[in-house]
Amino acid sequence: MKAAVSGGNTAFLMNKRFAPWALLLGGSLLLACLVIMHIMQGAADLTPALVIEAIIAPQDTAEHHVVRSMRLPRVVAGILAGGALAVAGVLLQTITRNPLASAGTLGINAGAQLAVVFAGVFAPSLLAASSISVAFVGAAAAALFAYALSGGIRSNPLRMALAGMIVSMSAASVTAGLQIFFEEETSGLFLWGSGTLIQNDWSGISYAYPWIIVAVIVAFLFSRPLDVLLLNEETAQSLGQNVTLTRLVGLLIALVLAGVIVSIVGPIGFVGLVAPHLVRLVGVRNHRLLLPAAFLWGAVLLVGADVASRLAAGDSYRELPVGAVMAMIGGPCLAWLSYRAARRHQKSLEPDTVSFGTVIRKVPYPILLVIISLLLLGFTLFGLVFGGIKMSLSDIWNTLIGQGTRLSSNVILDHRIPRMLVAACAGAAFGVSGLMMQGVVRNPLADPSILGVSSGAGIGALSVLVVWPDLPIAFLPIAAFIGAITAAFLIYLIARRTGLQPAVLALVGIAVSAFGSAVIQLIVVQSKMNTAMAISWLSGSTYARGWDDLAQLVIWPATLVPAAWLVGRKLDVLGFGSDVPTGLGINVVRTRLRAALIGVALAAAAVAIVGTIGFIGLIAPHAARLLVGHNHRKLVPFTALIGAALLVLADAVGRSIMPPAEIPSGLVVAIIGAPYFLWLMRSTSRR
Repeated sequence: MKAAVSGGNTAFLMNKRFAPWALLLGGSLLLACLVIMHIMQGAADLTPALVIEAIIAPQDTAEHHVVRSMRLPRVVAGILAGGALAVAGVLLQTITRNPLASAGTLGINAGAQLAVVFAGVFAPSLLAASSISVAFVGAAAAALFAYALSGGIRSNPLRMALAGMIVSMSAASVTAGLQIFFEEETSGLFLWGSGTLIQNDWSGISYAYPWIIVAVIVAFLFSRPLDVLLLNEETAQSLGQNVTLTRLVGLLIALVLAGVIVSIVGPIGFVGLVAPHLVRLVGVRNHRLLLPAAFLWGAVLLVGADVASRLAAGDSYRELPVGAVMAMIGGPCLAWLSYRAARRHQKSLEPDTVSFGTVIRKVPYPILLVIISLLLLGFTLFGLVFGGIKMSLSDIWNTLIGQGTRLSSNVILDHRIPRMLVAACAGAAFGVSGLMMQGVVRNPLADPSILGVSSGAGIGALSVLVVWPDLPIAFLPIAAFIGAITAAFLIYLIARRTGLQPAVLALVGIAVSAFGSAVIQLIVVQSKMNTAMAISWLSGSTYARGWDDLAQLVIWPATLVPAAWLVGRKLDVLGFGSDVPTGLGINVVRTRLRAALIGVALAAAAVAIVGTIGFIGLIAPHAARLLVGHNHRKLVPFTALIGAALLVLADAVGRSIMPPAEIPSGLVVAIIGAPYFLWLMRSTSRR
């Protein structure tokens, strides 16, 4: 018996010893196969033998020139980018002691992207002189901001990752705004901003590879201090480790790697999250093996994702950006890792009730309703006056009483009034949807867009528009509802075992949203949808919405907002936890299910008409609670009015700033909502 046990232990140790080397060998063979597959893709008919010959023994033939000058730079960019992002992920996870850290999840990629776009608009000469320096500054600023927002080194992994995601969303909103305001200056950065490995020549590779090689070598030389850093801080210091210096060096290397990669291929997320965890799954902890293995498997992931993106495009000249493919891979991984991190940090579980803030000032409820109604009316008048063609108040009045000109009737009655009514209905639907979701899960960070419900609804709606275009348009909200309820169910399944922590729910929702957005991009590419239409849909827009759209949308909030009001009193009792409502005879499960279905249906109906507009479901309920309190029967109509006013204002601002060009309403709301989300997270952290 002892001999058998001893033999079993020996076999286990042998497997554990050789597993890393098998990982390196297997990864190398897989990468070689992917490189050959990648180079073979394209119009020219190439064989594996010809590809190998062109790389090893090049000749002066057309096929060899195609391989070496056109296709090899792209695959080399994939190897360098994947490897560098994976090494950056290892370093960030080690120095922050956070398994969810990476250049994407900590906002570093988004910060670097914002800096590059900003310099491209306001300092193009600086960008041309040193794009890496520009990207580095943006990456460093984003990392420090996310670090401070999360609470520093003592923050738990979930909150730090959530802070990074919020910084990413904020930076992405500002970046998109710059790209629309300065379309001509940033026209060459649009595809780059989605993450792409396309290289026209070797210039980008030649510029980047020395930085990457030096940074990876320095990281490898710091392997031993990084190993010691895995211990707790006191132990590391007792062993003579300069913890501050090690963290600073690791952070600088990660920022350099992320900045270099963003400057040549754009922001590509999730590689630095997935690759290190793949390597750690086989038991690799020593950084002398972890760093090269992560580099190798990061390259495998990114080159493989690029192969998949080109296969998905088929014969289409419009390829799916490799960043979207990585989101489809990384989204589920982020959800799983968030769940694991939450299970390991059970002490950080939220209590049975969650604070939503306090009333800032007590004003009689009827007066508040009058004020917000007047604001909505004022925003509506603002939208009727301004736009590509300015209308006076007298023009508006004459048109409304039937005495306007043909031009004013066309502009006001056929275009502006219906689209603003659509904006009001959609804003009300998004606002009440967020209110219902926050009440159900007792989570102040719940919102249709943050929880992935909007992206799920978007997949359902686009499926009807693209995959089954012959179906009646009445199926559009039904398909959106199916997609939304599927996304909500997935998020609930993952997060429920962690006590529905606000941070976990938001992170899982962001992961589902990233996956859903990638699927939407895939549908757009495969359907060869017009670029302007695709951007409008992905950003969320009220552009060109008319009376037909209003007729499809208005029935949903008209029916479901009163239903939300009816269930409001039971939601008030649910705020005390599960025991109190049960003792009062309230069926907790049934009440939550009804409220959740109302919230999902409202979001789905709005997404089906105006696209994936975010943050209204977060802003409107919180603004309402600050003014009204926590009575849901008062909150429902007030939240609906705030949501309507926000989207009507966003619509009016979006088409008034730079006429005749229009900024999508969803982007205007995101520019407002992302900073609000930052403030909200900071305030809930303090509470």
